[in-house]
Amino acid sequence: MEVVFLKQLEIVKPIEKNTFETIANHEQVMFCNDPATGLQAIIAIHDTTLGPALGGTRMYPYESVDEALEDVLRLSEGMTYKCAASGLDFGGGKAVIIGDPKKDKSPALFRAFGQFVDSLNGRFYTGTDMGTTTDDFVEAYKETNFINGIPEAYGGSGDSSISTARGVIHALEATNEYLFKNNDLGTRTYAIQGLGKVGYKVAEQLLEAGAQIYVTDLNQDVLRQIKTKAKDTNGEIHEVESNAIYSTNADIFIPCAMGAIINDQTIGQLKVRAIVGSANNQLQTLNHAKTLHEKGILYAPDYIVNAGGLIQVADELYGPNSKRVLVKTKAIYRSLYDIYQQAEMDAITTVEAANRKVRSVLDEQRNRNNFYSRKRRPKWNIRE
Repeated sequence: MEVVFLKQLEIVKPIEKNTFETIANHEQVMFCNDPATGLQAIIAIHDTTLGPALGGTRMYPYESVDEALEDVLRLSEGMTYKCAASGLDFGGGKAVIIGDPKKDKSPALFRAFGQFVDSLNGRFYTGTDMGTTTDDFVEAYKETNFINGIPEAYGGSGDSSISTARGVIHALEATNEYLFKNNDLGTRTYAIQGLGKVGYKVAEQLLEAGAQIYVTDLNQDVLRQIKTKAKDTNGEIHEVESNAIYSTNADIFIPCAMGAIINDQTIGQLKVRAIVGSANNQLQTLNHAKTLHEKGILYAPDYIVNAGGLIQVADELYGPNSKRVLVKTKAIYRSLYDIYQQAEMDAITTVEAANRKVRSVLDEQRNRNNFYSRKRRPKWNIRE
């Protein structure tokens, strides 16, 4: 195995100046290479002001290392914001594994990855993300205690997508209350992009509430499943083509797939009153937040909406407690509603209102002793 720490006093291999410029906003970036298992991964720690970095591990067949690095840096920074906005005592981190999750996985690969995580000695906790499963991290857990989101049988809290979907539902209720003065889910129409682990659960709950939904997904099996589900509810479902989801005449657009889907090509097609989804980094640039604001489309910052899963896996490190997670996830409703009100009061975008809240939380903590300057054992490592 080879470990390369990009930010520390001793450089293991020469790093070009532009690499340091790329990671300038991050505390630490680690490249992980294990030829025996084929593991090629990058771990990025953005900010540990609030506590050790926390973030999932994504497996994706990136076309280049530069593409993987760009993704992990962007995602890890988003985790800092998500933790701060959710009131969690954790910082932002993320990991990516370069490879096709359908054919490049192996138990040995994830055990090797677990050893790299363990070498950070508690600076980074991780678990599932796109392309990885809880079974993968059962293997990684054999090598390190710094894993969360593992199955209940192994002492974890189980499937975090349930809490993520629940958080999206609370965000939709807050949005309905703000826009329509009624948080009843069943009285509105929704366009859902992506029926993965979270999107499918959101669709189920909206159908059970009696809502009318429009859905798109590349997986025909899940489309058939949700249509069958709709027959047992008072809701109504319509399938649309993938590109047509942007121009669907619905009240709220719910993106639950890839990021950067609000861009110059799609933003002009939108007919909705609001965007409230679980996908990370939905806006291609911050300028698109301003464009949405000018168009009168209310945007729910994604790191507020999709925080339910993070809340669950962070809470797991104190000892799994489903009731406590429910209480914390319900707080997404009030947090988002307050951001809507603050944005309206200050005549700014909802993204800027949310970011101001995050910066305030981080600044307050920086005025106290930093987590890593305290001479005490981290309280999060409960499974050692």
